[in-house]
Amino acid sequence: MKRTNATDAARIELLLAELRLPAMNLMWADLAARADKEGWPASRFLVALAEHEIADRGRRRIERHLAGAKLPTGKTFDTFDFNAVPMVSKAQVMALAAGDSWLDQGAIFCSLARLAEANRILRQRSGWRSFRTAGACCSSAPQTD
Repeated sequence: MKRTNATDAARIELLLAELRLPAMNLMWADLAARADKEGWPASRFLVALAEHEIADRGRRRIERHLAGAKLPTGKTFDTFDFNAVPMVSKAQVMALAAGDSWLDQGAIFCSLARLAEANRILRQRSGWRSFRTAGACCSSAPQTD
């Protein structure tokens, strides 16, 4: 089993920090020791590091978006009182939330019906601020070049 010398270890940490690869910076030493112990080829070692970095970026992106959305804590579809807002169909909301294939297919979702009333009721009864526009709430898949 080879050991990474202290100079190389310090350089690797500086380079990974400079490249803004925080997950790799945290994981490289453990993975390098495991790779040396198990005799991994360099490509497998790099794939393992890249997979950890991608997974960590995905986790941080979700955390960042959730924090930026400023959604009320503890509010989920399970705790939402659909009976308080009869114009919001629980079945439709749950179907949309179950998957995002409608986004991948480029489908458009528009909710125009009684939006002002739904907005008022949602704010009054549940504290949700999900309907902020006065006219429509629309989403679609991003256009590709």
